[in-house]
Amino acid sequence: MERLITKLTQKRVLFPVSFAVRLALVLYGDYQDKTMVLKYTDIDYHVFTDAARFITVGQSPYNRSTYRYTPLVAWILTPNIYLFMAFGKILFILCDVLSGLLIYKILRLRGVSSESSLGVSSLWLLNPLPMGVSSRGNAESILAALVLGTLLCMEARRLTCAALLFGLSVHMKIYPVTYTLPIILTLRTRDTAANKHKTTSKWRSLTGFITSFINKELFMFASVSGGVFCILTALFYHMYGWEFLHETYLYHLTRRDIRHNFSPYFYMIYLTADTRWSHLLGLAAFLPQLLLLLILSWVFHSDLAFCCFLNTAVFVSFNKVCTSQYFLWYLCLLPLVIPRLSLSVKQGLGLLLLWFSGQGVWLAPAYFLEFEGHNTFLWIWLAGLLFLVINCFILVQIISHYKPQPPRTLKTD
Repeated sequence: MERLITKLTQKRVLFPVSFAVRLALVLYGDYQDKTMVLKYTDIDYHVFTDAARFITVGQSPYNRSTYRYTPLVAWILTPNIYLFMAFGKILFILCDVLSGLLIYKILRLRGVSSESSLGVSSLWLLNPLPMGVSSRGNAESILAALVLGTLLCMEARRLTCAALLFGLSVHMKIYPVTYTLPIILTLRTRDTAANKHKTTSKWRSLTGFITSFINKELFMFASVSGGVFCILTALFYHMYGWEFLHETYLYHLTRRDIRHNFSPYFYMIYLTADTRWSHLLGLAAFLPQLLLLLILSWVFHSDLAFCCFLNTAVFVSFNKVCTSQYFLWYLCLLPLVIPRLSLSVKQGLGLLLLWFSGQGVWLAPAYFLEFEGHNTFLWIWLAGLLFLVINCFILVQIISHYKPQPPRTLKTD
């Protein structure tokens, strides 16, 4: 077994095998969809395909109910209609394997050996969770590749490419906007920190603090990333009007999802769904997220990959809607953190078991609600609170056992 694992983590074997396994899952999924009552393909994939079909006949993708994504996803998947139905799944599994390659390249740039980088990358490439999600037709792998591509370009000091990918990732899904402050602070610090002690005292003046944000790198990054986001937003607003803005962005800000999920807020939103305070409570749920994101960004911005991982984990854990697919948002960044953790294998496995146990505790009352019809909303909420406590405990353990990446000087490409 040990010999097999060693062989699988060789570069020329790992990536082809990872793709082949995912492709086999796509083929199996097609068989299961045709022969079994329980379907393999994610319902979102049918939503994407229906939206793409509307585009091919000159209509809005939002004619498909529950399509609440950028039109870019539907446009990308028009080959589902013109070529073959599984085109999108092939694209998603390719992005999934690409994410593993990007993890490997980022780790190499961060000074991790080739062998260790491949071993850590295999935790993503051979992980059944991203395998299943991408092969079932979920588009999260595209976003994972964009986020990891952004971090790779930041590590490689290719700021223009990083800005392009960052603007595109925020357009695709809004949560990467939580990386904005860490990136701003990273560019400011790396541009000015070398001369800070030569020109100012320890207690810098307010004027000096403000002017530290005025530099060529930061202006370029903001212009390019903001330009990409604004151009795409303006283009699709011209094509699809207010419906595009509402379904892609505003809906997620005012969303009140009363269905059971891992969020600590779901029961409160469920109980207040018909009250006049419902919208205000939904917006107030963003405050703990915002406060924690500000603190983490300020404290850990010098190690951008680690800071983005923490921000994403906090954003997901404290979000007013939290489902299993959201976990991939931070799990794709976890391999970048692992090489600098001083946790033992036993401690790491213990935290992993604790994380899965928290989900198991939640799934029990969720099963009785969903399939047996029992009123277990209170128990689901309590299990969700327990899962939040578990996530916070794991994050504290990761922070306390992490050895930060030494700051480096950035140069534009």
